[in-house]
Formats: sequence, structure tokens, C-alpha cells
Amino acid sequence: MPSLNWIGKAAVVNHHQDVPFRLLEPAQSLSCGDTETGNLIVQGDNLLALKALLPRYAGQVKCIYIDPPYNTGNEGWVYNDNVNSPEIRRWLGEVVGKEGETLDRHDRWLCMMYPRLMLLKQFLREDGAIFVSIDDNEVASLRLLMNEVFGSENFVATVIWQKKYAASNDHKTIAPMHDFVLLYQRTESWRRNLLPRGEEKDSQYKFEDDAGVFRSSDYTCAKTVEERPNLYYSVINPNTGEEIWPKRTRVWAYSQEEHQRHVTEGLIYWGKDGRGKVPAYKRYKHALRNDGIIPQTLWPHEFAGHTDGSRKELREVLHDVPSVSDFATPKPSLLIQRILQIASDKDSIILDSFAGSGTTAHAVLKQNAEDGGNRRFILVEMDEGIARDVTAERVKRVAQGYTNGKGQPVEGLGGGFQFCTLGKPLFDARGHISNDVRFAELARFVWFVETGMGLPAKRASRNTADTASPLLGMHEGRAVYLLYNGILKDRSIDGGNVLTSLLLEHLPAHDGPKVVYAARCAIGAERLRKLGITFKQLPYHLRVAP
Repeated sequence: MPSLNWIGKAAVVNHHQDVPFRLLEPAQSLSCGDTETGNLIVQGDNLLALKALLPRYAGQVKCIYIDPPYNTGNEGWVYNDNVNSPEIRRWLGEVVGKEGETLDRHDRWLCMMYPRLMLLKQFLREDGAIFVSIDDNEVASLRLLMNEVFGSENFVATVIWQKKYAASNDHKTIAPMHDFVLLYQRTESWRRNLLPRGEEKDSQYKFEDDAGVFRSSDYTCAKTVEERPNLYYSVINPNTGEEIWPKRTRVWAYSQEEHQRHVTEGLIYWGKDGRGKVPAYKRYKHALRNDGIIPQTLWPHEFAGHTDGSRKELREVLHDVPSVSDFATPKPSLLIQRILQIASDKDSIILDSFAGSGTTAHAVLKQNAEDGGNRRFILVEMDEGIARDVTAERVKRVAQGYTNGKGQPVEGLGGGFQFCTLGKPLFDARGHISNDVRFAELARFVWFVETGMGLPAKRASRNTADTASPLLGMHEGRAVYLLYNGILKDRSIDGGNVLTSLLLEHLPAHDGPKVVYAARCAIGAERLRKLGITFKQLPYHLRVAP
């Protein structure tokens, strides 16, 4: 199997493990509506933000969509179309060292993408999938990179999306009309959904009889009489008595036994007057096993939108925001909706760590409004101004309603979100838990260390200093407890952070093995063994496996 190598690879292969876990700091003034909806916008470097989000959402995300820098070499748009920005140069200097100063743009791009993809992989559910937009500049490198991170066996498809409907007349070579969307599943348990049937497909069901609405389907197949002699036979039109044979170059699609069953069940259509020269098969709409359309790899602009329409879509919402003009090629919300229709269910978490103009959140709210879903989005945007003035502002207006550039009111789609920035690291320079870490934040991290998963949403929502329980949850038959910040109302030594016999009596009961995280333990090893308790000392047992 071909492998991908580049200058600086050795420095970034394990870099995602060295990125510190940070706290998320809510910014209420930039949040919107009900902040408990589960929707989240995070402003900060997406590598740091992903690591901060991991204890909350590891193994819980159904669908990831990212639109990373295409690395076109166009240095005019610093934010999203090159990896030569000051932020990336500074990061490369810190991680790769002096070697990073001489890397060409493709090496830099790969150095930037590798650790981010390694973290993104940890967010996916076993039945989850990731979609990545890209163009010809890096599609070959990205394919090999995705093979290395996600496994070549988990490649599903390369979608060709027609991003333009008209070619540029001044293009010097061959005008590019498409982008790619690479799709990888987390494991073989991923299953694609069928796409909803549109008006065009429904319009095919234009006939009706006593059994219901149906469409007529060709009764022949593309086989010759030499290839399928058993499918070359005569049929009788019961209305005219005429004997009808198929062409020798295109025989019937069904055996004689199947044809007789169709006759018995009234599944043959002989035209409006019943005197047709060839039979057709009746396909009843109500008899569809899966009422939908199988997704394909070719997405024309009529199906998934185009960049001209996406610019208009964005500017209609943010017509009074000057920085919107910086977004020359935002993605259309319809493109992301198609991805959601294929790869999410109504209660999915959707993650986009290159959020840009916020199209993914827009698409999530639109899809929820259309099918009654409760999908939740997590967006990460690096640039402070864009996160505040474009990403969050767009989602706020789309959710609550707005007035477009023509002065017309547009009804909101509903929903809200919490806006967060990146706070201090979870651990200080000595490896100790930072003083301002709250129980809820440490609980998420402990659960992640113990299980490799994000803390379930219902449990996480209860994790406040006043109402939380030391029992974080059950995993593979064992109960996981955390004693921290006096969670049991200071019942023992050092504010209730030491496992003692007294505290043991107040822990929520569990008839099975237990894991207890605490600052110290005052119970002997033999008694712990008899009680089925594994003690893990804070912070020394909070180590994340590679």
C-alpha cells in the first residue's frame, strides 16, 4: 500500500498527544437564545479547540464535515486559502522547528492537517463518517493522508460536486468546474441513508388504479436472446389477444414464472387504453421498501448548489457586514444538507472544525426545520473577528430571523447556541490540576481518560457544583466516581477529596466493580480489593493513552 511522506512528518505524527487540554470559557454576550440546546461555537485555533472538546464529545459525533484550506498558493486571502498565515507559520516554528521555515506549501499543509485529522477521528462514533471538501491542489495528498489516518479500508467515495454552472471566459487553460468531497467511514458499521425523493421523482408516479398510485417501468433488460434465451418468450395482451415477443437484442426482464405472477397480481400495465404493444411493470409508490434515492458520487449544482448561489445566500443574511466580502467561495447550505441527509440521523451531533462563514450550522438548522430533527452542531473558527461578526452572527440571524438586504423580514429557523473561547490549560506547568477547574470540567476529563468517550450529554448537563453526583456513570459494568471540589458537601478530610470509610458510605451504590478518582485514599489495599474498588489518584492517573 502506498504511503505518504513529507518534510516535517516525524515532528507532527504524535503532536496531537502533546496538545494541552484546555477549558472552554462561555461568552454569554456572543451566545444566542437557549444555550442549553447543545449547539456550540468555539473561537480559537482548531487544534487547541478540538483537544478541549475531546473530553465532551469523543466517540459521540455522527458526522464531521470540514472545508480546510485548499492550499491554492494564492496568498491574497490569508484566512482560508493558504497555509502561509502568521498563525500557521508560528505553529510550524514551534512544532517542526527551523526545518519548518524552509518547507514548501504542500509540506506545510500536510503538517497542518495531520494532527487535526488525528483528533477528528477520535470524535467519531463507530457508525460515524467524515466528509472533507478539497480541490485538485491537494486531493491526491489528502487521499493518502486520509488512508493513513482512517485506514484505506474505510474509504467510501469521492464525490464530484459541480461548484460552478458557467465557465470563466478568461481562464488560461481548462476552467475548473468542480470540487471533491472525500468520504471516509469510522468503521464498517457506518450506513448511508437514502436521499429524500424530490418533486421530480414523485412526478414519475403519474398513474393510478384501484391498488394505488404507480409508475410504469420498462419490462425488458439489456440482454440478447443469445445471452438470456430463457427470457425470450411471448406474452399475451389480455385486452387485444395479441401475442407479443421482445426484440432479440433486448429480452424480457423477468422469467416466465415471474411474468405469470405479475399477471395474477395485476402488475402489468398495457397503457391508458389497455391496447399497448409492449407491457410495462407497475411500480406502486406505497410498495417502496425504502422510500428514497440511492446517493451517487456525481452532484450537479441543481442537486447540491453552487458557489454563486452560496455567495448570494451568505450576503442575503449578512448584507450589512463588511467582512462578508472576504468570503469569495463559501459553501452552499444545500451541499451540507445533502451530506446531513446521507450521513446523519435526527439526533446527531455534527462537527465542523473549519467553520468559516458558518454554513454547516445554517444547514443543520435548515435540515432540522425540514424534517423535525434535533441535530446539534459544533463549530470551531480560528479568527476572532470572523467567529464573532460572521460565523456567530449568521447563525444567530438564521436562528432568530432577520431582515434581508431588500428590507424583507425572513423568519427564523429556531434554535440557539453557546459561544465559547479557549481558556486556561486543565493542568498547570507542574502537571497539577489548575485551581480554577470546576467539578464539571474535571468530570468530563476523568470520564474521557477512563472510557475514551465523551461524557454522555444527560450526565454532563447535570454537572454543576451544586447538583452533581460523584458517580459519573457506568462503563462496561464498572461505576466511575470522582471526588473533587467537595462534591459530597465536605464530609471528610481535605474538603471531601480523600476516599475514606465515611465517604464510601455516601457514594451512590453500585453492585459491581468501582473506579474512584480522588486526591488520596485512606482505605487499605486489601479492603479496597474486597470491595471491588480500584483507586486512582489525582492528578497522577489522569494520563491519556496514545
